[in-house]
Amino acid sequence: MPVKKSEIYSSLWKSCDELRGGMDASQYKDYVLVLLFVKYVSDKYAGDKKALIEVPSGGSFADMVALKGNPEIGDKINQIIGRLAEANGLKGVIDQADFNSDEKLGRGKEKVDRLTKLIAIYENPALDFSSNRAEGDDLLGDAYEYLIGNFAKDSGKSKGNFFTPSEVSRIMAKVIGISAETKRSQTIYDPTGGSGSLILKGADEAPNGLTIYMQEKDNTTAGLARMNMILHNQPTAEIWNDNTLTNPYFKEKDGSLKTFDFGVSNPPFSDKAWRNGMHPEQDPYNRFEDGIPPNKNGDYAFLLHLLRSLKSTGKGAIILPHGVLFRGGSEGEIRRNLVLKGVIKGIIGLPPN
Repeated sequence: MPVKKSEIYSSLWKSCDELRGGMDASQYKDYVLVLLFVKYVSDKYAGDKKALIEVPSGGSFADMVALKGNPEIGDKINQIIGRLAEANGLKGVIDQADFNSDEKLGRGKEKVDRLTKLIAIYENPALDFSSNRAEGDDLLGDAYEYLIGNFAKDSGKSKGNFFTPSEVSRIMAKVIGISAETKRSQTIYDPTGGSGSLILKGADEAPNGLTIYMQEKDNTTAGLARMNMILHNQPTAEIWNDNTLTNPYFKEKDGSLKTFDFGVSNPPFSDKAWRNGMHPEQDPYNRFEDGIPPNKNGDYAFLLHLLRSLKSTGKGAIILPHGVLFRGGSEGEIRRNLVLKGVIKGIIGLPPN
């Protein structure tokens, strides 16, 4: 009998409750999502020598289970995660949360009890991904995004910092023409990738697969994206951690921006610091030939970057605040130039949350 997603979500959220008190949601997500990741790869890949993810000896969830009640459980969990990270080139990605922190997890018996209960929650049979996740069913990926969305609400922060609602993501994918006819050799790019939810939903619309490229400025969020790709069976996705506007990573051999078949983006709205570290008047990638956005609002900077990153036959979709349709000045000039060029094919107004 298939396991209901609601049961899995409930089990995962209990693990969050165990961490409340010593940290806010923006911190405990780092612990919960890493444990979710370790549990998943252990269930799916432990003992499989052909797997893209290696689960080394002393680096599995089973090793964590053996630590329940151990006075040194926090330090030893750190070691287990460190081994898994080192074996898969994930150092600095999955090993950032300190499971031995007295400040966040308590001291002595309090810490031991908290971590023991946390591990016990992940032993729930409903979280046995080796048997409960059917091929082609994105059960864990959906659970992962459920947690990301709830962390955003719980911390009082906008989901847009690292998460795009799946309904919006699917609309964007369909609008730009990703379909069953899309070839695996075709490429999709997100210059402000967040946790990867937007670009993954785009790739989901292509049953044959898509080649994924993504850049994300925030180091922690880029780490979430790398884990998210693995959880969604996209371990070969190329993800780079840096500022897309000042240091775009994906380039052609001649130094120009690499271009893609599809592009999607949900950039930070009205970024007031978009010019930091760059001189748009002398942009080596010619992204601002249609105009330079105002110093204190980077909405059009991200749009112009996405346009320059598309092939001549490429299609893209970007989420921006309604103000881009009406503001004057340099933004009005950019808007007019883009309309005259015919590169804007449609605008969809979304309601408030």
